[in-house]
Amino acid sequence: MILSASHTKSIFKYFLLATLFVFAILNARQVSADKSFFSVISDLPVMPGLSEVTGSAVKFSTPQGRILEISASGKSGAKLRENDVRSFYLQTLPQLGWEPSNDGSWVREDERLRLAISVIRGMLIAQFSLTPK
Repeated sequence: MILSASHTKSIFKYFLLATLFVFAILNARQVSADKSFFSVISDLPVMPGLSEVTGSAVKFSTPQGRILEISASGKSGAKLRENDVRSFYLQTLPQLGWEPSNDGSWVREDERLRLAISVIRGMLIAQFSLTPK
């Protein structure tokens, strides 16, 4: 069976649209997966209910290792309390290789991760600090 030029163009258009659609879906999944982790600490998850604070990232490199700080915030309330945030990271961080330390921080290889939580005007702010051990 031989297709006319117009049929070939139609098939090509549908194929191209289907291909673009598949790439768009795959790209959207990647973007949503990326949003669940902090921008400067790529293996530190952002707890559901929190959002990374734009412009809060601080990065330094030293001979001893990297120094990173990043913050996340969310509306404090029944669904987002300080205990919920601490529980989330107490459960999640060990799965990522972080070991809890006696001082409330977490240690992995040559790095220490600290979490400070505050509530200001109804907003819960979680500040993470990653430093050499």
